Amino acid sequence: MIVERVWTGNAYRNFNYLIACPDSGEALAIDPLDHQKCLAAAKSKGWQITQVLNTHEHHDHTGGNEAMVAATGAKLLAHHRAAGRIAGVDRGLQAGDVVKVGKRVELECLDTPGHTMCHICLRSHGDQPTLFSGDTLFNAGAGNCHNGGDPNAMYATFATQLSRLPPTTHLYPGHDYIENNLKFTLAREPDNSAAQALLQKVAGGDAASSPVLTLAEEYQVNTFFRLSSPSVIAKLRENFPDLPDEPDAKTVFIKLRELRNSW
Repeated sequence: MIVERVWTGNAYRNFNYLIACPDSGEALAIDPLDHQKCLAAAKSKGWQITQVLNTHEHHDHTGGNEAMVAATGAKLLAHHRAAGRIAGVDRGLQAGDVVKVGKRVELECLDTPGHTMCHICLRSHGDQPTLFSGDTLFNAGAGNCHNGGDPNAMYATFATQLSRLPPTTHLYPGHDYIENNLKFTLAREPDNSAAQALLQKVAGGDAASSPVLTLAEEYQVNTFFRLSSPSVIAKLRENFPDLPDEPDAKTVFIKLRELRNSW
């Protein structure tokens, strides 16, 4: 499997992705909002885009569909309940479904509600596991739930799915928010040395060359994975003085998401 990360450079700071089979040259485009850059990248590599997949229904992820399909004839894939929200879906996907690209690339669909209730993440297995996480999981952060989402569902996705993936999993999110997210982590956990070191590395840098993190690294710097940290809980109590002495993980997650909404 070959992964090409396409940095859009737009105001929304989107990442688009091409996943190609090295044997056949067939490629899957994930959320190709900037269809021109995605098409140019595929052409330069000699790849043929045969499928387009939307992780969810928001326009900054679906806005390139029409032009991409018109240019390539690709089939459009999305969550099985998103057909009413995304025009022209050819295949509705459910948890456990497999998306095949070319001769030997296989990606497993995860049904990951939270940011929206029709959100898909894609997981690859093998020697180098990867996760294409859309707007569910960002580097050092979690997706918001403003436009059709639910923070309770987001917590369940983190607790029952994302946290059980191999720590060696490489993370490919839908946006570059790493610098701001790390600043939020440090606002909640000022003594997080891993977050401090990573922020120094990425601050002011070019998103096109930003590092690809593993889940093991996320567990160190992403406050939404650090729900039992005494520092996180102590800092949270400053904003929520009625927090129980030993708050459960879901309560911590929901309160962190609430703070992140206005941070």
